[in-house]
Amino acid sequence: MKWSPQDAMQAYLHTLQLCKTHSNDEDCSLGTRNIIQPQCMEFISALAAGNQAKLMVQVTSHQGINPLTIALAVAAKHTKTRFVCILHQLQDIENYGAQLSCYELEDAVELVYGNPCEVIMEFKNIDFAAIDCKFEGFLRLFEIIDVNLRGSVVVVSNIPEMRIGASFGEVIKGRTGVECVTRSIGEGMELTRIGLMNCCKPQKKRFKRFHVITFED
Repeated sequence: MKWSPQDAMQAYLHTLQLCKTHSNDEDCSLGTRNIIQPQCMEFISALAAGNQAKLMVQVTSHQGINPLTIALAVAAKHTKTRFVCILHQLQDIENYGAQLSCYELEDAVELVYGNPCEVIMEFKNIDFAAIDCKFEGFLRLFEIIDVNLRGSVVVVSNIPEMRIGASFGEVIKGRTGVECVTRSIGEGMELTRIGLMNCCKPQKKRFKRFHVITFED
């Protein structure tokens, strides 16, 4: 993916402004302000926008939309990217739409209801994915998600402690062009970049040698 510093900065500042404006607004708090730190929202939003992702997909848990949803919605709004948020409970869609309208982001998110393990199969070459490990079938998602191998980012939140294979990075470790880092943000967050070798490896230039031969009579 080609990096756009301008899109990253715009998304970062927009998300930062939303955090300041709605920090004490109970109607727009999403009920999850203490789960994911505000500075993480700004970073994730800038990362998604800067990478100019064409398709972003978020898989939520039973808690529904969260600050990550807002972060990705901001990025989608600035880059005009398709952002799909997969929900578990159909009756909550109207309520979540109202919450998103508090941030003027209702048009930037496509809310979809269904089993994430089934719905995720409809999307190919995902450029940016966010998966909440509080969803019971998250390990299955790690195996079937179709990400863009030429350049994509997967953010996994609420990582279970001391469980082998409980992170996306562990599932795909050993593959070429994969870089993974884990941070103590919220209840644990992992960021995995895929396709680094294709995106960042410098191209070697080849130069032809020319020989001049002179003939004398």
